[in-house]
Amino acid sequence: MPLTPSETAPRIALVGATGAVGTTLIELIEERGFPYREIHLVASARSAGRELTVDGRSCTVAALDTFDFSTVDLAFFSAGGSVSRKWAPSAVAQGALVIDNTNAFRMDPATPLVVPQVNAHELDRRPDSGIIANPNCSTIPLVRLLRPIEDRWGIRQAVVSTYQAASGRGHSGIAELHEASRVTLDNPGGQAPAEEFTPTLAFNVIPFIDELLESGFTLEEQKMLQESRKILGVPHLDVTTTCVRVPVVNSHSEAAWIECADVVDRDELVRLLAAQSEVTVHDRDAIGGFPTPRTAGDPDHVHVGRIRVAPHNPRGFWLWLVSDNLRIGAALNAIQIAEALTERGVL
Repeated sequence: MPLTPSETAPRIALVGATGAVGTTLIELIEERGFPYREIHLVASARSAGRELTVDGRSCTVAALDTFDFSTVDLAFFSAGGSVSRKWAPSAVAQGALVIDNTNAFRMDPATPLVVPQVNAHELDRRPDSGIIANPNCSTIPLVRLLRPIEDRWGIRQAVVSTYQAASGRGHSGIAELHEASRVTLDNPGGQAPAEEFTPTLAFNVIPFIDELLESGFTLEEQKMLQESRKILGVPHLDVTTTCVRVPVVNSHSEAAWIECADVVDRDELVRLLAAQSEVTVHDRDAIGGFPTPRTAGDPDHVHVGRIRVAPHNPRGFWLWLVSDNLRIGAALNAIQIAEALTERGVL
């Protein structure tokens, strides 16, 4: 007797289920109707025992250090790099396929780094490492636009400035921005909280994200170079970045200057970008005719505006892009990886 879809659907675990990305994963599983036979919510011992609701049912959060990964087919890891480095290989050894949302395995040659709209062919088989890496929250929207541009005109160089929201630091980052803003409004000369962001992020911008490298760039900036090259399969792609934290609760923005190998026609560029899956082009030369973190619209789309081909250099153009970093930049990309694996029969 053939198995029903519910009997063949994967058993899944969400590691880091109580964090910002973990709770967004739960929302997306519900919204998209991702099929599963069982779901296990997993977090640190500090969060174990909490009750969360998934698809209308109460689920108790299990402690990571005692969780048995042999009971699941697929594990999403969203609890930080150190947790992934320690526990993801153990989950794989117990039989689970891991989708990891940290920097722990992205540059591992045995681990594919996947954006399904760009390199879904990497999901045709189970990877040798047993792990599929989810890229950086700013890399994902960028490469989704670079892919068709590279295919059409060839890219000589991309210079990118990011404007990254407080939610990139999770619930604690959002909470600190709220508190620091309140303190600063109440007492402009007072000492605002500055633990998640140093100096304080309230009414400020900070051109420094992640650790400082010997090159003078930060790890966040290096990630965007290395990850873009790996995802696009262009090992010598020239991408250089300045990553900036801004006092926005959620959704990252980027200003990208892209210089191509051939002359770019603006009308063709607009049509090309608008034809991409889950990309919205805002092409009105008017106040409000461009996307912002508060006004962009569909949180599951990459939003693009301020499309300007340079008159003095028609091989180069500017793009302004906005995307929800908790969804497109993390949880949605992970769910779309899982959906593609299911469609291919890998799960």
